[in-house]
Amino acid sequence: MKDKPPKGSDFATLKRVIKLAFPFKRLFIISVVFAIVTALVTAIRPFIIQKIIDVNIIELNGKGIGVAAIILFAVIFAEFIMKYIFGLNTTRLGQSIMLELRAKLFNHVQTMRLQFFDKTPVGIITTRAINDIEAINNIFAEGLISIVADVMTLVFVIGFMLYSNWKLALVCLTTFPIIIWATYIFKEKVRVSFNDVRDKVAQLNAFVQEHISGMRIVQIFNAQQTEYKKFEKMNHEHYVANDKSVLYYSIFFPTVEIILALAISLMIWYASIEIMNGSASVGIITAFILYLNLAFRPLRMLADKFNTLQMGIIASERVFRLLDTNDKIEDNGNYAPEKIKGDIEFQHVWFAYNNEDYVLKDISFKIKQGETLAIVGATGSGKSSTINILNRFYEINKGKILLDDVDAKTYQLNKLRSYIGTVLQDVFLFSGSVMDNITLKNPDITEAQVIEASKMVGAHDFIMELPNGYHHNVMERGSTLSVGQRQLISFIRALVYDPQILILDEATSSIDTESEILIQNAIEKLIKGRTSIVIAHRLSTIQNADKIMVLEKGEIKEIDTHEALLQKEDGYYKKLYEMQFQKEIVA
Repeated sequence: MKDKPPKGSDFATLKRVIKLAFPFKRLFIISVVFAIVTALVTAIRPFIIQKIIDVNIIELNGKGIGVAAIILFAVIFAEFIMKYIFGLNTTRLGQSIMLELRAKLFNHVQTMRLQFFDKTPVGIITTRAINDIEAINNIFAEGLISIVADVMTLVFVIGFMLYSNWKLALVCLTTFPIIIWATYIFKEKVRVSFNDVRDKVAQLNAFVQEHISGMRIVQIFNAQQTEYKKFEKMNHEHYVANDKSVLYYSIFFPTVEIILALAISLMIWYASIEIMNGSASVGIITAFILYLNLAFRPLRMLADKFNTLQMGIIASERVFRLLDTNDKIEDNGNYAPEKIKGDIEFQHVWFAYNNEDYVLKDISFKIKQGETLAIVGATGSGKSSTINILNRFYEINKGKILLDDVDAKTYQLNKLRSYIGTVLQDVFLFSGSVMDNITLKNPDITEAQVIEASKMVGAHDFIMELPNGYHHNVMERGSTLSVGQRQLISFIRALVYDPQILILDEATSSIDTESEILIQNAIEKLIKGRTSIVIAHRLSTIQNADKIMVLEKGEIKEIDTHEALLQKEDGYYKKLYEMQFQKEIVA
């Protein structure tokens, strides 16, 4: 996924962002209305002060000054209330949009095929879901509507200036082209630097996510210094990108103050001439100083808010690009029986992860209901690919996969996967209790069912020995449990979902002998009455399988029973079995 947005797409993206506010029209309308009204009330204040100075102070007319002061206080108080309502509603609008968009993005990501996650770093997706959506929130909370408020303030202020003294107003406005030019230059420079910052943040997130997950490997191979240097380089690039934006800010804001001072100087010079000629009142100077401050404040803030808007648009493009990524398995099936028998048939199946670099070539086999097929072969032979395409995590290139003589594509995708329970070699547990990791918070699964399944696979005793038993917090990735314990929990998870087809992906390859005996007993109970596919590392665990299929470089070399395969002279399975048997004797 590229992070660089296409040129000329800003307006189209902004239109799409504004559409996000449609479900929250009330908040949006209130925000815009109060932006306009607040701008008007803000611009009235200098005009009232001018009248107080000219009528009540210069002419020494104390009559009515109390009323004028009350009016001024009322205007200031009204401005405070309106700004409060404006800020509250824009913030709520931004938060509401962020809440809905983040949920939509997470739901979308969950539907992506596994191939998408194979090529997209987790840190990049995390940045889209957290940082970039936060930037979209800022479009409404600090950007778009605030820009409307600032522009309206500028319009009303200039209007009052022209109404009060149009000649003096034109003198002051001679500095506006300079500030507008400076604002444009600043906006463009900061836009580039902020885009760079976003890229560096995404890279940092991806790097940190990956290396914290793989910290065990880093420490095992004593690679801390090497990885630290990589991180230090990326971190410094992020610092440099931020430093550029800081530099632009440190130049821009003093520049605005100098231009404001120039405008005030020109105003005082010309106003003095007007006052001495009797063409203007003394109060005009105070009023115009306030007008200029009110006019320059939006101009100064507009650049910042335009950059907030620009950052939000850039972030929006990235989020929309992820939302528009249609890297999903097609779910056009409508066949959804409550249960299936569990017959499986592969008919001349070809599969490649990339183009036509096939990892499975013309695979054909059949498993009847209740039978167990064991798949063996060297690393990279296509064992895991076989089960991945059965679940439709990846789409096959050629051929057919049938369940109960029905094409797998005919089934509803969610229903298809509900028929299949999978126990992986690398068990993933989420932060939370043992119970939550077994049920995955499915309300249809009761604690009694979990306990019954645990006793069935021989895991109840070890779970009850944990602090808080089934409500013990296993921490992230199940770090507080042994490999064998995590594996047993994954067996219970598969059992309580009561699948008709069971897949075991090298479920005993990484555990000790004692745990293997326990898990082997669990496997026997788990596969009883179910159609099963077992990917085996230890051949001793699959001798009772109804069929054993030997894969090599994506092709079926042999398929038969354990005894029949051992009878074949120079057979692939026989060689694998003898090699492993000899290794066990030596060990």
